[in-house]
Amino acid sequence: MVQITSIRREIMSLCMQTKWVLFTILDHVKEKREDLGEVLNGDRLVDAHYELNFRVDKQSEILCKKTLSKEDVAKMRDAVSKDYYFQMYYDDLPIWGFMGKVDKENKLDPSEYRYLLFKHIGFDILYNNDRVIEINVQTNPNLAVDITEDKEIDVEFSYSVKWKETDIPFEKRMEKYSKSSSMPQHLEIHWFSIINSCVTVLLLTGFLASILMRVLKNDFIKYSHDEESLDDQEETGWKYIHGDVFRFPKNNSLFSAVLGSGTQLLALAIFIFLLALVGVFYPYNRGAFFTALVVIYALTSGIAGYTATSTYLQLEGTNWVRNLLLTGCLFCGPLFLTFCFLNTVAIAYSATAALPFGTILVILLIWTLVTSPLLVLGGIAGKNSRAEFQAPCRTTKYPREIPPLPWYRGTIPQMAMAGFLPFSAIYIELYYIFASVWGHKIYTIYSILFIVFIILIIVTAFITVALTYFQLAVEDHAWWWRSVLCGGSTGVFIFGYCLYYYYARSDMSGFMQTSFFFGYMACICYGFFLMLGTVGFRASLLFVRHIYHSIKCE
Repeated sequence: MVQITSIRREIMSLCMQTKWVLFTILDHVKEKREDLGEVLNGDRLVDAHYELNFRVDKQSEILCKKTLSKEDVAKMRDAVSKDYYFQMYYDDLPIWGFMGKVDKENKLDPSEYRYLLFKHIGFDILYNNDRVIEINVQTNPNLAVDITEDKEIDVEFSYSVKWKETDIPFEKRMEKYSKSSSMPQHLEIHWFSIINSCVTVLLLTGFLASILMRVLKNDFIKYSHDEESLDDQEETGWKYIHGDVFRFPKNNSLFSAVLGSGTQLLALAIFIFLLALVGVFYPYNRGAFFTALVVIYALTSGIAGYTATSTYLQLEGTNWVRNLLLTGCLFCGPLFLTFCFLNTVAIAYSATAALPFGTILVILLIWTLVTSPLLVLGGIAGKNSRAEFQAPCRTTKYPREIPPLPWYRGTIPQMAMAGFLPFSAIYIELYYIFASVWGHKIYTIYSILFIVFIILIIVTAFITVALTYFQLAVEDHAWWWRSVLCGGSTGVFIFGYCLYYYYARSDMSGFMQTSFFFGYMACICYGFFLMLGTVGFRASLLFVRHIYHSIKCE
Protein backbone atom coordinates (compact mmCIF):
# COMPACT_ATOMS: atom_id res chain seq x y z
CA MET A 1 0.00 0.00 0.00
CA VAL A 2 1.41 3.35 -1.05
CA GLN A 3 0.59 6.97 -0.56
CA ILE A 4 2.63 9.92 -1.83
CA THR A 5 2.88 13.30 -0.17
CA SER A 6 5.13 16.30 0.35
CA ILE A 7 7.35 16.87 3.36
CA ARG A 8 6.52 20.56 3.22
CA ARG A 9 2.87 19.89 3.72
CA GLU A 10 1.68 20.77 7.24
CA ILE A 11 -1.86 19.44 6.96
CA MET A 12 -3.22 15.95 7.30
CA SER A 13 -5.04 15.79 3.99
CA LEU A 14 -3.22 14.23 1.05
CA CYS A 15 -3.52 16.06 -2.26
CA MET A 16 -4.96 13.96 -5.04
CA GLN A 17 -2.69 15.86 -7.40
CA THR A 18 0.20 13.75 -6.11
CA LYS A 19 -1.37 10.53 -7.36
CA TRP A 20 -0.21 11.18 -10.89
CA VAL A 21 3.30 10.40 -9.63
CA LEU A 22 2.28 6.84 -8.91
CA PHE A 23 0.06 6.55 -11.96
CA THR A 24 2.96 7.69 -14.16
CA ILE A 25 5.23 4.93 -12.88
CA LEU A 26 2.70 2.12 -12.62
CA ASP A 27 -0.24 1.16 -14.77
CA HIS A 28 -3.46 -0.45 -13.56
CA VAL A 29 -3.16 0.79 -9.99
CA LYS A 30 -5.64 -0.83 -7.61
CA GLU A 31 -6.92 1.41 -4.85
CA LYS A 32 -7.27 -0.03 -1.35
CA ARG A 33 -10.65 0.02 0.31
CA GLU A 34 -10.28 2.30 3.34
CA ASP A 35 -12.34 2.17 6.48
CA LEU A 36 -14.22 5.18 7.85
CA GLY A 37 -11.35 6.49 9.95
CA GLU A 38 -8.85 6.33 7.08
CA VAL A 39 -11.16 8.28 4.81
CA LEU A 40 -11.73 10.93 7.48
CA ASN A 41 -7.97 11.11 7.97
CA GLY A 42 -7.47 11.87 4.28
CA ASP A 43 -5.66 8.60 3.53
CA ARG A 44 -5.95 7.29 -0.01
CA LEU A 45 -3.92 4.11 -0.35
CA VAL A 46 -3.23 1.94 -3.37
CA ASP A 47 -1.80 -1.56 -3.66
CA ALA A 48 1.78 -1.39 -4.88
CA HIS A 49 3.22 -3.84 -7.42
CA TYR A 50 6.14 -4.82 -5.21
CA GLU A 51 6.23 -8.50 -4.26
CA LEU A 52 7.81 -8.99 -0.84
CA ASN A 53 7.39 -12.69 -0.16
CA PHE A 54 8.30 -13.86 3.34
CA ARG A 55 12.02 -14.69 3.68
CA VAL A 56 12.58 -14.53 -0.08
CA ASP A 57 15.58 -12.37 -1.00
CA LYS A 58 15.68 -10.54 -4.31
CA GLN A 59 18.90 -8.99 -5.52
CA SER A 60 17.36 -6.89 -8.25
CA GLU A 61 13.85 -7.32 -9.55
CA ILE A 62 12.51 -5.19 -12.40
CA LEU A 63 9.27 -3.52 -11.38
CA CYS A 64 8.43 -2.01 -14.74
CA LYS A 65 9.88 -0.30 -17.78
CA LYS A 66 8.35 3.04 -18.49
CA THR A 67 8.74 5.77 -21.08
CA LEU A 68 8.24 9.14 -19.46
CA SER A 69 6.94 11.88 -21.73
CA LYS A 70 8.01 15.50 -21.44
CA GLU A 71 4.91 16.25 -19.38
CA ASP A 72 5.66 13.33 -17.03
CA VAL A 73 9.25 14.49 -16.60
CA ALA A 74 8.07 18.01 -15.74
CA LYS A 75 5.70 16.62 -13.14
CA MET A 76 8.39 14.41 -11.67
CA ARG A 77 10.82 17.31 -11.47
CA ASP A 78 8.22 19.44 -9.71
CA ALA A 79 7.61 16.65 -7.19
CA VAL A 80 11.33 16.21 -6.51
CA SER A 81 11.84 19.96 -6.10
CA LYS A 82 9.04 20.04 -3.50
CA ASP A 83 10.52 17.13 -1.53
CA TYR A 84 7.69 14.73 -2.25
CA TYR A 85 8.10 11.35 -0.63
CA PHE A 86 6.24 8.07 -0.65
CA GLN A 87 4.85 6.24 2.38
CA MET A 88 4.22 2.52 2.21
CA TYR A 89 2.79 -0.03 4.62
CA TYR A 90 3.93 -3.62 4.89
CA ASP A 91 2.20 -5.77 7.49
CA ASP A 92 0.89 -2.49 9.00
CA LEU A 93 4.47 -1.19 9.40
CA PRO A 94 5.06 2.23 7.78
CA ILE A 95 8.13 3.03 5.66
CA TRP A 96 9.15 6.20 3.91
CA GLY A 97 11.45 7.21 1.10
CA PHE A 98 12.11 10.24 -1.07
CA MET A 99 11.26 10.11 -4.75
CA GLY A 100 14.44 11.87 -5.74
CA LYS A 101 16.87 14.59 -4.82
CA VAL A 102 18.11 17.96 -6.02
CA ASP A 103 21.84 17.94 -6.75
CA LYS A 104 23.00 21.50 -6.14
CA GLU A 105 26.76 20.82 -6.46
CA ASN A 106 27.60 24.00 -4.50
CA LYS A 107 25.84 26.10 -7.12
CA LEU A 108 23.79 29.08 -6.03
CA ASP A 109 21.80 29.48 -9.23
CA PRO A 110 18.69 27.24 -9.11
CA SER A 111 18.70 27.04 -12.89
CA GLU A 112 21.94 25.02 -12.68
CA TYR A 113 20.58 22.43 -10.25
CA ARG A 114 20.28 18.80 -11.36
CA TYR A 115 17.10 16.91 -10.56
CA LEU A 116 17.50 13.17 -10.02
CA LEU A 117 14.69 10.61 -9.86
CA PHE A 118 15.45 7.42 -7.93
CA LYS A 119 14.72 4.32 -9.98
CA HIS A 120 15.75 1.63 -7.49
CA ILE A 121 14.35 0.89 -4.04
CA GLY A 122 15.91 -1.52 -1.55
CA PHE A 123 13.80 -3.13 1.18
CA ASP A 124 15.51 -4.38 4.37
CA ILE A 125 13.15 -6.53 6.44
CA LEU A 126 13.74 -7.97 9.90
CA TYR A 127 11.78 -10.99 11.09
CA ASN A 128 11.47 -13.13 14.21
CA ASN A 129 10.28 -16.67 13.56
CA ASP A 130 7.21 -16.18 11.38
CA ARG A 131 6.48 -12.52 12.24
CA VAL A 132 7.70 -9.38 10.51
CA ILE A 133 9.35 -7.07 13.06
CA GLU A 134 10.79 -4.15 11.13
CA ILE A 135 11.08 -2.88 7.58
CA ASN A 136 13.25 -0.12 6.13
CA VAL A 137 13.63 1.26 2.64
CA GLN A 138 16.73 2.62 0.95
CA THR A 139 16.99 4.69 -2.20
CA ASN A 140 20.33 4.55 -3.98
CA PRO A 141 21.42 7.96 -5.38
CA ASN A 142 23.79 6.16 -7.74
CA LEU A 143 20.82 4.48 -9.38
CA ALA A 144 18.96 7.58 -10.47
CA VAL A 145 17.89 9.16 -13.74
CA ASP A 146 18.44 12.81 -14.61
CA ILE A 147 15.13 14.62 -15.18
CA THR A 148 16.52 18.15 -15.35
CA GLU A 149 15.58 18.64 -18.99
CA ASP A 150 12.12 18.35 -20.51
CA LYS A 151 12.69 15.40 -22.79
CA GLU A 152 11.32 11.92 -23.21
CA ILE A 153 13.32 9.29 -21.33
CA ASP A 154 13.16 5.54 -20.80
CA VAL A 155 13.33 4.41 -17.19
CA GLU A 156 13.66 0.90 -15.77
CA PHE A 157 12.31 0.89 -12.21
CA SER A 158 13.60 -1.92 -10.00
CA TYR A 159 13.74 -3.05 -6.38
CA SER A 160 15.58 -5.47 -4.14
CA VAL A 161 14.66 -7.31 -0.94
CA LYS A 162 16.85 -8.51 1.94
CA TRP A 163 15.55 -10.53 4.89
CA LYS A 164 17.40 -10.61 8.20
CA GLU A 165 16.59 -12.41 11.45
CA THR A 166 16.30 -10.47 14.71
CA ASP A 167 15.67 -11.18 18.39
CA ILE A 168 13.17 -8.31 18.85
CA PRO A 169 9.81 -9.76 19.98
CA PHE A 170 6.69 -9.05 17.99
CA GLU A 171 5.10 -7.16 20.89
CA LYS A 172 7.83 -4.51 20.77
CA ARG A 173 7.95 -3.86 17.08
CA MET A 174 6.02 -0.58 17.40
CA GLU A 175 8.36 0.90 20.01
CA LYS A 176 10.64 2.17 17.26
CA TYR A 177 7.98 4.61 16.08
CA SER A 178 7.32 6.05 19.52
CA LYS A 179 10.95 6.81 20.35
CA SER A 180 10.75 10.30 18.90
CA SER A 181 8.19 11.39 21.48
CA SER A 182 9.77 9.44 24.34
CA MET A 183 13.39 10.54 23.92
CA PRO A 184 14.99 11.86 27.12
CA GLN A 185 14.97 15.51 26.05
CA HIS A 186 11.31 15.30 25.07
CA LEU A 187 10.36 13.46 28.24
CA GLU A 188 12.05 16.20 30.25
CA ILE A 189 9.85 18.78 28.56
CA HIS A 190 6.73 16.67 29.16
CA TRP A 191 7.55 16.24 32.83
CA PHE A 192 8.34 19.92 33.12
CA SER A 193 4.87 20.56 31.76
CA ILE A 194 3.35 18.29 34.39
CA ILE A 195 5.41 19.85 37.19
CA ASN A 196 4.34 23.29 36.00
CA SER A 197 0.73 22.17 35.99
CA CYS A 198 1.01 20.57 39.43
CA VAL A 199 2.52 23.73 40.89
CA THR A 200 -0.39 25.67 39.42
CA VAL A 201 -2.85 23.26 40.99
CA LEU A 202 -1.13 23.42 44.38
CA LEU A 203 -1.05 27.21 44.38
CA LEU A 204 -4.67 27.42 43.34
CA THR A 205 -5.71 24.78 45.84
CA GLY A 206 -3.90 26.64 48.59
CA PHE A 207 -5.52 29.88 47.50
CA LEU A 208 -8.97 28.30 47.52
CA ALA A 209 -8.33 26.58 50.85
CA SER A 210 -7.35 29.94 52.29
CA ILE A 211 -10.69 31.34 51.16
CA LEU A 212 -12.67 28.43 52.57
CA MET A 213 -10.81 28.26 55.87
CA ARG A 214 -10.53 31.96 56.64
CA VAL A 215 -13.06 34.03 54.74
CA LEU A 216 -15.88 31.53 54.80
CA LYS A 217 -15.20 30.66 58.43
CA ASN A 218 -15.58 34.29 59.38
CA ASP A 219 -18.70 34.53 57.23
CA PHE A 220 -20.24 31.50 58.89
CA ILE A 221 -19.52 32.91 62.35
CA LYS A 222 -21.06 36.24 61.39
CA TYR A 223 -24.11 34.71 59.71
CA SER A 224 -24.69 32.20 62.54
CA HIS A 225 -25.68 34.88 65.07
CA ASP A 226 -29.12 34.50 66.50
CA GLU A 227 -32.03 36.52 65.15
CA GLU A 228 -31.84 39.15 67.86
CA SER A 229 -28.27 40.09 66.99
CA LEU A 230 -29.06 40.00 63.30
CA ASP A 231 -31.96 42.40 63.76
CA ASP A 232 -29.52 45.04 64.93
CA GLN A 233 -27.36 44.93 61.79
CA GLU A 234 -27.96 44.82 58.07
CA GLU A 235 -27.02 41.71 56.12
CA THR A 236 -24.16 42.12 53.69
CA GLY A 237 -22.16 39.92 51.38
CA TRP A 238 -23.29 36.65 49.87
CA LYS A 239 -25.79 35.97 52.71
CA TYR A 240 -27.69 39.09 51.66
CA ILE A 241 -28.61 37.60 48.25
CA HIS A 242 -29.73 34.17 49.49
CA GLY A 243 -33.17 34.83 48.01
CA ASP A 244 -31.72 35.39 44.52
CA VAL A 245 -28.72 33.10 44.24
CA PHE A 246 -30.85 30.14 43.15
CA ARG A 247 -33.00 32.15 40.77
CA PHE A 248 -32.98 30.27 37.47
CA PRO A 249 -30.96 31.82 34.65
CA LYS A 250 -32.36 33.44 31.54
CA ASN A 251 -32.46 31.39 28.34
CA ASN A 252 -32.82 28.20 30.35
CA SER A 253 -33.22 26.10 27.19
CA LEU A 254 -29.85 27.22 25.81
CA PHE A 255 -28.29 26.86 29.24
CA SER A 256 -29.49 23.26 29.53
CA ALA A 257 -28.32 22.47 26.00
CA VAL A 258 -24.85 23.78 26.85
CA LEU A 259 -24.68 21.52 29.89
CA GLY A 260 -25.93 18.53 27.91
CA SER A 261 -23.44 18.99 25.05
CA GLY A 262 -20.59 19.75 27.46
CA THR A 263 -21.28 16.62 29.50
CA GLN A 264 -21.31 14.50 26.34
CA LEU A 265 -17.97 15.95 25.18
CA LEU A 266 -16.47 15.34 28.61
CA ALA A 267 -17.60 11.71 28.46
CA LEU A 268 -16.20 11.47 24.92
CA ALA A 269 -12.79 12.74 26.08
CA ILE A 270 -12.70 10.29 28.98
CA PHE A 271 -13.54 7.29 26.77
CA ILE A 272 -10.92 8.34 24.19
CA PHE A 273 -8.29 8.53 26.92
CA LEU A 274 -9.26 5.09 28.20
CA LEU A 275 -8.83 3.61 24.72
CA ALA A 276 -5.50 5.38 24.33
CA LEU A 277 -4.22 4.12 27.68
CA VAL A 278 -5.00 0.49 26.79
CA GLY A 279 -3.04 0.83 23.54
CA VAL A 280 -5.75 1.08 20.89
CA PHE A 281 -4.13 4.11 19.23
CA TYR A 282 -0.70 2.63 18.64
CA PRO A 283 1.59 4.50 16.19
CA TYR A 284 0.30 4.62 12.62
CA ASN A 285 -2.86 2.71 13.38
CA ARG A 286 -4.52 4.33 10.41
CA GLY A 287 -7.91 5.86 11.09
CA ALA A 288 -8.48 4.26 14.52
CA PHE A 289 -8.65 7.63 16.28
CA PHE A 290 -11.21 9.16 13.92
CA THR A 291 -13.30 6.01 13.89
CA ALA A 292 -13.35 6.05 17.69
CA LEU A 293 -14.37 9.73 17.71
CA VAL A 294 -17.34 9.15 15.43
CA VAL A 295 -18.55 5.97 17.13
CA ILE A 296 -18.13 7.16 20.73
CA TYR A 297 -19.72 10.54 20.00
CA ALA A 298 -22.73 8.75 18.53
CA LEU A 299 -23.01 6.36 21.49
CA THR A 300 -22.70 9.13 24.11
CA SER A 301 -25.49 11.25 22.64
CA GLY A 302 -27.86 9.69 25.17
CA ILE A 303 -25.84 11.39 27.93
CA ALA A 304 -26.43 14.76 26.28
CA GLY A 305 -30.16 14.12 25.95
CA TYR A 306 -30.58 12.99 29.55
CA THR A 307 -28.51 15.82 31.05
CA ALA A 308 -30.10 18.56 28.95
CA THR A 309 -33.70 17.45 29.44
CA SER A 310 -33.44 16.76 33.17
CA THR A 311 -31.71 20.11 33.74
CA TYR A 312 -34.24 21.94 31.56
CA LEU A 313 -37.20 20.50 33.48
CA GLN A 314 -35.52 21.32 36.80
CA LEU A 315 -35.25 24.90 35.59
CA GLU A 316 -39.03 24.89 35.06
CA GLY A 317 -38.84 24.54 31.30
CA THR A 318 -41.93 23.42 29.41
CA ASN A 319 -40.97 22.65 25.80
CA TRP A 320 -38.46 19.85 26.34
CA VAL A 321 -38.70 18.62 22.73
CA ARG A 322 -37.40 21.95 21.42
CA ASN A 323 -34.67 21.84 24.04
CA LEU A 324 -33.69 18.37 22.83
CA LEU A 325 -33.43 19.59 19.23
CA LEU A 326 -31.28 22.50 20.39
CA THR A 327 -29.02 20.12 22.29
CA GLY A 328 -28.55 17.92 19.24
CA CYS A 329 -27.64 20.88 17.04
CA LEU A 330 -25.60 22.95 19.48
CA PHE A 331 -22.28 21.29 18.65
CA CYS A 332 -23.13 19.26 15.56
CA GLY A 333 -24.67 22.30 13.81
CA PRO A 334 -21.52 24.49 13.70
CA LEU A 335 -19.42 21.40 13.01
CA PHE A 336 -21.63 20.43 10.05
CA LEU A 337 -21.58 23.94 8.57
CA THR A 338 -17.80 24.08 8.94
CA PHE A 339 -17.47 20.68 7.31
CA CYS A 340 -19.66 21.71 4.35
CA PHE A 341 -17.50 24.77 3.70
CA LEU A 342 -14.17 22.94 4.10
CA ASN A 343 -15.32 19.97 2.03
CA THR A 344 -16.22 22.38 -0.77
CA VAL A 345 -12.76 23.93 -0.51
CA ALA A 346 -11.15 20.47 -0.61
CA ILE A 347 -13.16 19.56 -3.72
CA ALA A 348 -12.05 22.78 -5.40
CA TYR A 349 -8.41 21.92 -4.63
CA SER A 350 -8.84 18.24 -5.66
CA ALA A 351 -7.65 17.13 -2.22
CA THR A 352 -8.37 13.82 -0.55
CA ALA A 353 -9.62 15.75 2.45
CA ALA A 354 -12.81 15.97 0.42
CA LEU A 355 -14.96 13.12 1.67
CA PRO A 356 -16.60 10.89 -0.93
CA PHE A 357 -20.37 10.88 -1.16
CA GLY A 358 -20.52 7.37 0.27
CA THR A 359 -18.62 8.40 3.41
CA ILE A 360 -20.86 11.43 3.90
CA LEU A 361 -23.88 9.14 3.55
CA VAL A 362 -22.45 6.75 6.17
CA ILE A 363 -21.94 9.62 8.63
CA LEU A 364 -25.48 10.88 8.02
CA LEU A 365 -26.83 7.38 8.59
CA ILE A 366 -24.90 7.11 11.86
CA TRP A 367 -26.33 10.45 12.95
CA THR A 368 -29.87 9.45 11.88
CA LEU A 369 -29.95 5.86 13.10
CA VAL A 370 -27.71 6.04 16.18
CA THR A 371 -27.10 9.57 17.43
CA SER A 372 -30.62 10.92 17.11
CA PRO A 373 -32.45 7.91 18.60
CA LEU A 374 -30.06 7.76 21.56
CA LEU A 375 -30.48 11.51 22.05
CA VAL A 376 -34.26 11.09 22.14
CA LEU A 377 -34.07 8.09 24.48
CA GLY A 378 -31.81 10.06 26.79
CA GLY A 379 -34.26 12.95 26.71
CA ILE A 380 -37.19 10.65 27.56
CA ALA A 381 -35.20 9.16 30.45
CA GLY A 382 -34.40 12.66 31.70
CA LYS A 383 -38.06 13.65 31.44
CA ASN A 384 -39.19 10.57 33.37
CA SER A 385 -36.61 11.06 36.12
CA ARG A 386 -38.71 14.00 37.41
CA ALA A 387 -35.87 15.24 39.61
CA GLU A 388 -36.41 18.57 41.29
CA PHE A 389 -33.79 21.25 41.66
CA GLN A 390 -32.32 21.09 45.15
CA ALA A 391 -32.02 24.62 46.52
CA PRO A 392 -31.26 25.17 50.22
CA CYS A 393 -32.82 28.65 50.11
CA ARG A 394 -36.19 29.88 48.90
CA THR A 395 -36.13 32.25 45.97
CA THR A 396 -37.90 35.60 46.38
CA LYS A 397 -40.55 36.72 43.94
CA TYR A 398 -38.67 39.75 42.65
CA PRO A 399 -34.90 39.84 42.06
CA ARG A 400 -32.68 42.27 43.89
CA GLU A 401 -30.87 44.88 41.87
CA ILE A 402 -27.19 44.11 41.36
CA PRO A 403 -25.10 47.00 42.75
CA PRO A 404 -22.74 48.90 40.40
CA LEU A 405 -19.42 47.08 40.16
CA PRO A 406 -15.96 48.13 38.94
CA TRP A 407 -14.91 47.19 35.42
CA TYR A 408 -12.69 44.32 36.50
CA ARG A 409 -15.76 42.62 37.96
CA GLY A 410 -17.30 42.40 34.50
CA THR A 411 -17.74 39.25 32.46
CA ILE A 412 -14.85 39.74 30.01
CA PRO A 413 -12.17 40.51 32.66
CA GLN A 414 -13.39 37.59 34.76
CA MET A 415 -13.21 35.27 31.75
CA ALA A 416 -9.65 36.43 31.08
CA MET A 417 -8.67 35.65 34.67
CA ALA A 418 -10.47 32.30 34.64
CA GLY A 419 -8.96 31.10 31.36
CA PHE A 420 -5.36 32.13 31.96
CA LEU A 421 -4.51 29.70 34.77
CA PRO A 422 -5.91 26.53 33.13
CA PHE A 423 -4.24 27.49 29.87
CA SER A 424 -0.91 28.06 31.60
CA ALA A 425 -1.17 24.51 32.95
CA ILE A 426 -1.46 22.94 29.48
CA TYR A 427 0.22 25.28 27.00
CA ILE A 428 3.54 23.38 26.95
CA GLU A 429 1.76 20.16 26.00
CA LEU A 430 -0.29 21.95 23.36
CA TYR A 431 2.70 22.23 21.02
CA TYR A 432 3.17 18.46 20.88
CA ILE A 433 -0.53 17.95 20.28
CA PHE A 434 -0.55 20.48 17.44
CA ALA A 435 2.61 18.98 15.95
CA SER A 436 0.94 15.58 16.02
CA VAL A 437 -2.40 16.68 14.55
CA TRP A 438 -1.15 19.16 11.95
CA GLY A 439 2.44 18.07 11.39
CA HIS A 440 4.33 14.88 10.67
CA LYS A 441 5.05 13.88 14.25
CA ILE A 442 3.34 11.21 16.29
CA TYR A 443 2.14 11.38 19.87
CA THR A 444 2.38 8.26 22.00
CA ILE A 445 2.72 9.42 25.64
CA TYR A 446 -1.00 9.34 26.37
CA SER A 447 -0.44 8.77 30.09
CA ILE A 448 1.19 12.18 30.44
CA LEU A 449 -1.53 13.76 28.32
CA PHE A 450 -4.19 12.18 30.54
CA ILE A 451 -2.52 13.63 33.64
CA VAL A 452 -2.48 17.06 32.02
CA PHE A 453 -6.16 16.66 31.14
CA ILE A 454 -7.06 15.81 34.75
CA ILE A 455 -5.07 18.84 35.92
CA LEU A 456 -6.94 20.99 33.41
CA ILE A 457 -10.28 19.84 34.82
CA ILE A 458 -9.18 20.45 38.42
CA VAL A 459 -7.75 23.91 37.74
CA THR A 460 -10.85 24.93 35.78
CA ALA A 461 -13.13 23.83 38.61
CA PHE A 462 -11.07 25.57 41.29
CA ILE A 463 -10.66 28.90 39.54
CA THR A 464 -14.35 29.02 38.63
CA VAL A 465 -15.36 28.33 42.22
CA ALA A 466 -13.04 31.09 43.47
CA LEU A 467 -14.43 33.63 41.00
CA THR A 468 -17.99 32.58 41.84
CA TYR A 469 -17.35 33.29 45.50
CA PHE A 470 -15.92 36.73 44.73
CA GLN A 471 -18.96 37.42 42.55
CA LEU A 472 -21.41 36.47 45.31
CA ALA A 473 -19.41 38.39 47.91
CA VAL A 474 -20.10 41.66 46.06
CA GLU A 475 -23.82 40.74 45.93
CA ASP A 476 -23.88 39.82 42.25
CA HIS A 477 -26.28 36.87 42.08
CA ALA A 478 -26.12 36.31 38.28
CA TRP A 479 -23.54 33.53 38.60
CA TRP A 480 -25.13 30.82 36.47
CA TRP A 481 -24.06 31.96 33.02
CA ARG A 482 -20.92 33.60 34.45
CA SER A 483 -19.64 30.26 35.76
CA VAL A 484 -20.15 28.67 32.33
CA LEU A 485 -18.39 31.52 30.53
CA CYS A 486 -15.50 31.59 33.01
CA GLY A 487 -15.06 27.83 32.93
CA GLY A 488 -15.14 27.68 29.14
CA SER A 489 -12.87 30.69 28.60
CA THR A 490 -9.87 28.36 28.30
CA GLY A 491 -11.19 27.48 24.83
CA VAL A 492 -10.71 31.13 23.83
CA PHE A 493 -7.08 30.99 25.01
CA ILE A 494 -6.51 27.79 23.04
CA PHE A 495 -7.80 29.49 19.90
CA GLY A 496 -5.40 32.35 20.60
CA TYR A 497 -2.61 29.77 20.74
CA CYS A 498 -3.81 28.55 17.32
CA LEU A 499 -3.00 31.98 15.90
CA TYR A 500 0.47 31.87 17.45
CA TYR A 501 1.13 28.32 16.21
CA TYR A 502 -0.02 29.05 12.68
CA TYR A 503 2.04 32.20 12.16
CA ALA A 504 5.09 31.41 14.32
CA ARG A 505 5.56 27.63 14.50
CA SER A 506 4.18 26.14 11.28
CA ASP A 507 4.90 26.39 7.57
CA MET A 508 1.27 26.35 6.53
CA SER A 509 0.14 28.77 3.86
CA GLY A 510 -2.52 29.14 1.21
CA PHE A 511 -6.27 29.35 1.44
CA MET A 512 -6.90 25.61 1.81
CA GLN A 513 -4.46 25.00 4.65
CA THR A 514 -5.52 28.20 6.41
CA SER A 515 -9.22 27.42 6.16
CA PHE A 516 -8.75 23.82 7.28
CA PHE A 517 -6.58 24.76 10.24
CA PHE A 518 -8.72 27.57 11.60
CA GLY A 519 -12.02 25.94 10.64
CA TYR A 520 -11.48 22.68 12.47
CA MET A 521 -9.53 24.28 15.34
CA ALA A 522 -12.43 26.70 15.88
CA CYS A 523 -14.74 23.68 16.26
CA ILE A 524 -12.31 21.99 18.67
CA CYS A 525 -11.96 25.16 20.77
CA TYR A 526 -15.75 25.50 20.78
CA GLY A 527 -15.96 21.93 22.07
CA PHE A 528 -13.48 22.79 24.83
CA PHE A 529 -15.62 25.81 25.71
CA LEU A 530 -18.72 23.64 26.14
CA MET A 531 -16.90 20.91 28.05
CA LEU A 532 -14.97 23.16 30.46
CA GLY A 533 -17.96 25.48 30.84
CA THR A 534 -19.94 22.50 32.10
CA VAL A 535 -17.13 21.62 34.52
CA GLY A 536 -17.03 25.20 35.80
CA PHE A 537 -20.79 25.34 36.39
CA ARG A 538 -20.98 21.94 38.12
CA ALA A 539 -18.15 22.88 40.48
CA SER A 540 -19.72 26.26 41.22
CA LEU A 541 -23.13 24.70 41.84
CA LEU A 542 -21.67 22.29 44.40
CA PHE A 543 -19.85 25.15 46.10
CA VAL A 544 -22.89 27.45 46.21
CA ARG A 545 -25.12 24.71 47.57
CA HIS A 546 -22.56 23.90 50.25
CA ILE A 547 -22.12 27.43 51.58
CA TYR A 548 -25.86 28.15 51.66
CA HIS A 549 -26.54 24.81 53.35
CA SER A 550 -24.11 25.86 56.08
CA ILE A 551 -26.00 28.99 57.13
CA LYS A 552 -29.52 29.70 58.33
CA CYS A 553 -31.54 31.42 55.62
CA GLU A 554 -35.04 32.67 56.18
